[in-house]
Amino acid sequence: MTNLFATVLTHSAPSGNYRGESEENRTVLQKITRGDSLHTVISPESMRNALREILAQRLGGDSWGKTINRRRLHEEGQLAVEFKDFPDAARFADDFLFGFMVADEKEMKKAKRPAKRDSVLRMNLAVSVEPYRFDATFHQSPLNAGDSPWKNAGSSALLHREVAWTAFQYPFALAGTDFGKAQEKEWGRHLLAAIADLSNVAGGHARAYYEMAPHSIVVRLTDRLVGGFDTYGFRPDGSWGELPRVKADDLPPSEFWLGGAVVRQMDAQCRSELAKAGAHLHENAQTLLAQVSEQMFGKA
Repeated sequence: MTNLFATVLTHSAPSGNYRGESEENRTVLQKITRGDSLHTVISPESMRNALREILAQRLGGDSWGKTINRRRLHEEGQLAVEFKDFPDAARFADDFLFGFMVADEKEMKKAKRPAKRDSVLRMNLAVSVEPYRFDATFHQSPLNAGDSPWKNAGSSALLHREVAWTAFQYPFALAGTDFGKAQEKEWGRHLLAAIADLSNVAGGHARAYYEMAPHSIVVRLTDRLVGGFDTYGFRPDGSWGELPRVKADDLPPSEFWLGGAVVRQMDAQCRSELAKAGAHLHENAQTLLAQVSEQMFGKA
């Protein structure tokens, strides 16, 4: 049994992603307290939605109703989705990977399928590595004037938006026992490839471009049932605080895969010692995830 525990650190960039309800004309970033500071957050639900859309493209582009059951509807005037059929984890990759819940169980009982299923992809909040410093920008929304056939307001408006320049870190985990069949392993390979290219994550307001793909990544492949390391261990300078623990009498080096900037920034002696101890080091995080995918799910 091989279980995967990982933490992704994104690139650092300006972010206005995952806003909450507006306060008058101020759009407010959602935040959580860590220590004595406020940090902006992005929900795992918004990341899973983006992964679902990437998977739909990876599985053939027109995969809705074939291997993907749910799709977003963008013209309903509110957050809305459409399902092709009742959930079926044996048929649809998104039902298998992300789970489901059907409140009316009658049709599911007729089909002899469970009405709810947990997600096999476990994720937690993406949390900014830099504290929120109360930065904001102002934007002028012009008046629709002249012969415009419609107007939203009787005058121009000043828009006030909270922003933060930061990287985010988020953990995810997969249990090897959940991927027993060949089809399930194939979906697992596509899932890790989607995480390697994760973008278009914004929650309720998908205007900003902010990549959630890994700038650095730490992965542990182990028979243990927990990762055993700080899943929010990246520091603002991009270093990984748990690195000194990767040694024979603490965190077994052979179980760890490190990729991206965290490897490129290592001093030569540390990198040599880790490699000799059996740790897997890759300068490119996407290459690492491809290797981890092969290790966990086998070759495509």
